[in-house]
Amino acid sequence: MRKLLLISSNTIHTYKYLQLVETYFDEVLLITNEKSTVYDFPTVELSFNLKIKNIFSTVKAIKKHINQFQPTIIHIHQANSYAFYGLLASRKVKIPTVLTAWGSDVLVIPKSNFLLKKIVQFNLRTADYLTSDSNFMAAEMKKLAPSIKEILISNFGIDVTPLACEKENIIYSNRLHKKLYRVDKIIEAFALFNANSETNDWRLVIAASGTGTEKLKNKAKSLGLANNVDFVGWIQKEENEQWYSKAKIWVSIPESDATSISLLEAMACGCIPVVSDLPANCEWIQSGVNGIIVEDLQSDFISKALKLNHKVAIEINKQRIEKDGTKEANRTKFLQLYQTIVKV
Repeated sequence: MRKLLLISSNTIHTYKYLQLVETYFDEVLLITNEKSTVYDFPTVELSFNLKIKNIFSTVKAIKKHINQFQPTIIHIHQANSYAFYGLLASRKVKIPTVLTAWGSDVLVIPKSNFLLKKIVQFNLRTADYLTSDSNFMAAEMKKLAPSIKEILISNFGIDVTPLACEKENIIYSNRLHKKLYRVDKIIEAFALFNANSETNDWRLVIAASGTGTEKLKNKAKSLGLANNVDFVGWIQKEENEQWYSKAKIWVSIPESDATSISLLEAMACGCIPVVSDLPANCEWIQSGVNGIIVEDLQSDFISKALKLNHKVAIEINKQRIEKDGTKEANRTKFLQLYQTIVKV
């Protein structure tokens, strides 16, 4: 009997991963910080805050559930406190551990302070198997823990269904409204783009929400874009797919990022991606060929997307997604790893 113990935070990414691999296992148990109100997996709730008391209480509780559940594999997502507590709890049991890094846990947290860096390094050195969604992040993992020999490169795959509809003069952005994602720079670039447009019939559609939403709305108004920028809020999967399918251009320019699932979804739906100059993005986008890599945030970087051969770019992106971006392709990669571990 194959059993998976997954330790991860209560986010949509966790449940997408469980849905990706659950059929391989006879039983699955999730240990997380909060039970989902949407997804129905057997769940244990624990505190994963970095506190002295949790080093004892959370680790003790995880040990108890390992002993009771007797998993075949322990898979931990995020090389932060989830991995720290999970790996401390599993150190003296002979159960293989897999650690999947998500992005900020490797790219941002180690730079915060010395202690957090040491925790991440401990996690990377202690796990038996490691996975990353990009070659760039894998390289950063090896910098933090040079003893690492092998890292599986795989993402969670996309679950998007492009609609059969005509593309419209729409630029779509659906990242969170936080400083990290620089949505304000997208609005500023759109103002330049709109001023240079001969037709003035383009719309910037901004989905999602966050602490900066009101400031972004005020910026759009102050730039005279009230009639050209639509804030559609936090939307469901079906509406998200509609905007991808209608939009000619998709823009995302965060300061830091690993492989973005939103980027893969946009590529699958025939959008021309306009993305920040980050190593993970450059693994998917060749600027001027199948998208645009933004080098100057103060420029009208959106206009550059119109100069591409859209038919060629869309076909390149479609083929790349079929090879490395679908759920099927990535399910195969993770299951092959599991099969190597359990030798079944």
